[in-house]
Amino acid sequence: MTDTTTFDRIKTLAEKRGKSLPAVSADLKFSDNLFYRWKTSNPKASDLAKVADYFNVTVDYLLGREDLNGEVIDDTKEQDLLAAFRLESKNMSDEGKEKFNESLKDMMKLARKYLNDDKYWKE
Repeated sequence: MTDTTTFDRIKTLAEKRGKSLPAVSADLKFSDNLFYRWKTSNPKASDLAKVADYFNVTVDYLLGREDLNGEVIDDTKEQDLLAAFRLESKNMSDEGKEKFNESLKDMMKLARKYLNDDKYWKE
């Protein structure tokens, strides 16, 4: 029997995001019961990597080899933005990701300007 640390950590991360394990499985295109099977069997490295990317943690964290470094993001909206970024940039080259990230920074600066200016929010 394997250690249940991986299952427990995934369950906790899912709960913090307000999702069930079957919902996370569906998001990642895994079978509904995959995480439950990991309680008694070893997960594939590629599946662990997908889960780590989804939650923005390391595989070592999921395996219980390390704690989270830094602050845990509890803001569901922020987690969803990060997940969207990961999905959109998944197949990009490093150069493409860099350009994508720079364009997002520029868009966020512009959005912040509009957010703080009431004339853009009046009906």
